[in-house]
Amino acid sequence: MTIHRIIDGDSLVVLNQENYLEIRLWGIDAPEYDQPGSASAKERLKELTSGRPAEIVIKDRDRYGRLVVMLECDGNNINETMVASGSAWVHIYYCKESECERWKKLEREARKNHLGLWKWKDPVEPWKWKSRRR
Repeated sequence: MTIHRIIDGDSLVVLNQENYLEIRLWGIDAPEYDQPGSASAKERLKELTSGRPAEIVIKDRDRYGRLVVMLECDGNNINETMVASGSAWVHIYYCKESECERWKKLEREARKNHLGLWKWKDPVEPWKWKSRRR
């Protein structure tokens, strides 16, 4: 499987043999397209995945029909790396498994070290951003 295109900080298109699949990273939420930090989250996902073979573990399917997955490239869990680099939040509504506790610690470390979106004062979680825009 190869990465075809990055949509945003938590969504991308992969090529699986002859099929293009739109996938969403499970357990995390990156800034929305019109939200501060969106471009840098998208760029970080691109850096982590471009030109690398990918493996996915399907966790669910979302309301838009996308596969919700754990993504691995070069032996790195991309979902976790996005949180550790300050490019995404651990999703409070959808991340309920054991690795989520580890990811929450990584998010706290990223906050403490002012990495990624934590450089800004009081970044707004994407689920709150969306609800304010409606």
